[in-house]
Amino acid sequence: MRLINIVALLLLSTLSSGAFATVFTFTAIPDEDESQLRTRFDKVAEYLETQLGVDVRYIPVKSYSAAVTAFRNNQVQLAWFGGLSGVQARRLVPGSEAIAQGYEDQFFKSYFIAHHSADILPSESFPNLNGYTFTYGSKGSTSGRLMPQFFIERNLGKKAKDVFSRIGFSGDHSRTIAQVQAGAYQVGAVNYKVWEVALAKGIVDLDKVDVIWQSPSYPDYQWTVRQGVNETFGDEFKAKLTQALLDMKDPELLASFPRKSFVEAENSDYQPIENIAKTIGLID
Repeated sequence: MRLINIVALLLLSTLSSGAFATVFTFTAIPDEDESQLRTRFDKVAEYLETQLGVDVRYIPVKSYSAAVTAFRNNQVQLAWFGGLSGVQARRLVPGSEAIAQGYEDQFFKSYFIAHHSADILPSESFPNLNGYTFTYGSKGSTSGRLMPQFFIERNLGKKAKDVFSRIGFSGDHSRTIAQVQAGAYQVGAVNYKVWEVALAKGIVDLDKVDVIWQSPSYPDYQWTVRQGVNETFGDEFKAKLTQALLDMKDPELLASFPRKSFVEAENSDYQPIENIAKTIGLID
């Protein structure tokens, strides 16, 4: 009887440690309205369940840094990261890999938008933004902070903090659009995909706000998987997961990202993002 109790305790300890985990969890950076994210990623969870043969759960987070922390702490094993947050996560969990990206993420871009009262005309040349009020998106955003700051400093020849009369962080791209459209900030930087979707939905009032400059392209969003998933979920799990993401063909699901398709990715694709983050001092 004593031996049985010892075996039971050992089994309980093993299960609680996650050695026999059956739920595969993932998250995504909160780059736009939370309700839209929940709709999108619950559908992704359903799709992955059918492809992988395990329970899959989407775990929402409140910030970009919370997504990175959840990944670091193994609360999630997969994440839809931006370029910068993916670099940060993989630096914290060595052996983790970028495995898929949207077709468009190979050549992503930022839009700089301005309230009409700022009287800045659209141009192919970088605009003179000295003295205006400006909002980024999240502090951890690639398209809403990292790359805009880089382009500002490269083109205007001084630190962004010395360019603007006031700088804000809206938290996500949808709020950046709303704040600039409302005149709370004269200028802002947004993910071009979020802008185009908002424009198509009639959320953008072009009598109040418009694009004044679009950036050169850079690599951005990607699916990053945590090291160790094969040990937890089976020897070929990472390969099956990668293929499932590449095989995502449902037009409705792809449109919710929005992406044309998913293509292969690897860590080296994001070396330019890491280099720029080091250059402007966002990472060591």
